[in-house]
Order: sequence, then structure tokens, then C-alpha cells
Amino acid sequence: MVRAVVGANWGDEGKGKITDMLGETSDIIVRFQGGANAGHTIVNNYGKFALHTLPSGVFYSHTTSIIGNGVALNIPVLFKEINSIVEKGVPMPKILVSDRAQMVMPYHILFDEYEEERLAGKSFGSTKSGIAPFYSDKYAKIGFQVSELFDEDALKEKIQRVIATKNVLLEHLYHKPLLKAEEVFDTLMEYRKMIAPYVCDVSAYLYQAIKDGKNILLEGQLGSLKDPDHGIYPMVTSSSTLAAYGAIGAGIPPYEIKQIITVCKAYSSAVGAGEFVSEIFGEEADELRRRGGDGGEYGATTGRPRRMGWFDCVASKYGCRIQGTTDVAFTVLDVLGYLDEIPVCVGYEIDGTVTKDFPTTSLLKKAKPVYEVLPGWKSDIRGIRNYEELPENCRNYIEFVEKEIGFPITMISNGPGRQDIIYRNC
Repeated sequence: MVRAVVGANWGDEGKGKITDMLGETSDIIVRFQGGANAGHTIVNNYGKFALHTLPSGVFYSHTTSIIGNGVALNIPVLFKEINSIVEKGVPMPKILVSDRAQMVMPYHILFDEYEEERLAGKSFGSTKSGIAPFYSDKYAKIGFQVSELFDEDALKEKIQRVIATKNVLLEHLYHKPLLKAEEVFDTLMEYRKMIAPYVCDVSAYLYQAIKDGKNILLEGQLGSLKDPDHGIYPMVTSSSTLAAYGAIGAGIPPYEIKQIITVCKAYSSAVGAGEFVSEIFGEEADELRRRGGDGGEYGATTGRPRRMGWFDCVASKYGCRIQGTTDVAFTVLDVLGYLDEIPVCVGYEIDGTVTKDFPTTSLLKKAKPVYEVLPGWKSDIRGIRNYEELPENCRNYIEFVEKEIGFPITMISNGPGRQDIIYRNC
């Protein structure tokens, strides 16, 4: 069986914890898109970890972790990450890397930095991980697949071709030092030494695994609203964040994905620029940020303070719909236990008309949140394992959100650890 774990919103919904938890009953966990520009925070028996490229199931000895062809593969970052978890006592994970995955080149990171610098106040709020230049090159057909590392003559010829175009930009647009073909080749040879033992025809491997009845978990990065087609364009990421792309980014048939678990936070947060209708500010935001997550709401990759907001039913309903959600995992619910009242965004007012449908970005810029205020439960719900034992107002909050978004909330996370989960039959 193939399951996917994806985000409903702007990312940072708690997908890492859900993937880590579901990893216990999975044989194979696949990262299918994105790069090291976002992170998943995991808390387990080994400690607290921020993963950026590794699938969030690497902490189980029985799982195989796969970097799919849809991933923006930064090889040094991957190996730094592997070393960082092994140093903390985690057994060396079994890792496979698709021979069709493409590599983030050092110059992608430079171009990311140079472009943000050039745009200044009109920048996209990039993490400067090289992701947009990477995907730009991939679709311009001048990227480098892992498989190309093993044909040195062809690689040298391609490097010459590619850096000729890059150097024009470096010289005339950015006024920065030029690339040298020999240095790029030497770097790629270092990458080959590192990655060679792990390279695999992942699509063929997964085809056989599906035939053998293995449990496969697809792990997405970021969320629906950061999808380049269906999100808050242009303030989006550069690869599709949708479960449907899991089939492409892993190399499996789309009909094999049987369950799509879409993760929603019990409140909202976002890192980076872009429209965020239910955003809050000042002391109210500071308090929620300080209490949020495990140790506060700060980006796992950047360390930037996350933008905070109340739960947005309009965005979440859309985010779940576009993912093809079968189950909603509702996370960090315990954080809201300090509030007397909890606002929930149930509609957007645009030009005097209230809508519950998520609009395109040009209309989103005009949207004002319409709130309904629910009573809080004013207690700590960590440690509770049965849904019926939650305070009545807590259950009312869950059921109100479920009705508004129109998708079943079957998992409720009430703490950072693997065991902090409530399963609910709908």
C-alpha cells in the first residue's frame, strides 16, 4: 500500500512528526520533491532533529529511505545530515538515491543569493538554498542528473556548455566572479565518490516493492499553498507540493496512492513572503509563536521567526481539496490550551462580498478574514490518548474545524513526541 503525507497550508504543519510516526508501519519512505530549503522537526527517543533532505522515517532500523527523482539533491547537505544523526546514536539508515535525481550545484546557491540581492526589497524571501535556480535549470534541460556523474567525457563537455551561459549572467547581470569548468568538474567528482554506493533505479525498486506488498510512505515538503500551480503564486516554491506529484517524483503509477494524509496545524504559521489572510501581529503573535511547536515557531532551516495566524478554514479546505485528502492529521492542538477564546477564520471578505472559496493571488491580496470565535478549554491536553477524554470545548473546536473544511480529522497530535497522538474514527 502507498500512502502520502502532505501539507494543507504554507508548510510547517507538522508533517515530519506524522511521517516519523507512520514510519513504524512502513517499509519504505520516499522524499519525492523539494530540497534542503525547508525542514521537518522530529522529536523521538534519540532526541530532537531538524531534517532537510532525509525522509522523516530514517530513525527506524526496518525502513529504507529513498531520495526520489523529484528531489533537488544537495549531496554535501545530505551527507552532513546523515553524519549528524549517526553522531547522536541513530543507527546508519539504509538509503537509496534515484539515478534520475538532479543535483543542486554550488553555483545554484550563488545564483539564488545574487538574485535575492539584486531584487532587494522585491525579493521572494528565498532560503537561498539554490532551489529556484536548480528547478529553472532542470526544466531548461541544463541540470545534472546523478547518472551523468558516471560518464566523465560527456560530463566535461556538458559542463563547458552550461557554464558558458552562466558566466554571461555572472559577468553582465550580477557582476560576480566567473565559473571555471575544471573546478565544477572536480566538485562533481567529489560528489560521485560520496553518492555512488547509494545510487539506484528507484522506479524499478518501487515497482517491485509494490508487487511484493510493501508499505510505502511518500513524504512531501511544504504545503498546498506553496505549490507553483495551485498556491499563492509567485510566492511559492519551485516544485509541486501535491500528493499527485508523489507519483512523478517517486516514479510510481498514480493509482497506487491509496491514502493521502494531509496535515493541518490547529493554528496557522508561515515562513517567507506571501499572502496570509489570518495573520496576527504584536503581542498576540509573539505569545502564540513562543508557545508554538516544540520550543517555539522558528523555521527548521532558516531559524527565522514564523509568521503567525489563527486557523484558516478557507485556505485549509482548499489545501485539503487540492491534495485529494482522505485523512486530516490535526497537529499542535495542545498549544492552544492557554487561550480563553480561539478565533477561527471561516471566510474571506473581498470587495464587500464574503466567500468561503480560496481565490487566486490577485484577489487574495484584497481579502480580509471573517472570524468566528470559539471558547477555549484552558487546560493541558498532553498525555491524553482517547478522543472522548479531551475537554468538551477542545472536541467542539476539532469538530467545528472538521465541518468547515469538509474532510475527516482522523489523527490529532497533542504533543511533540511519537506517542502524542489520538486516533479518531469518523
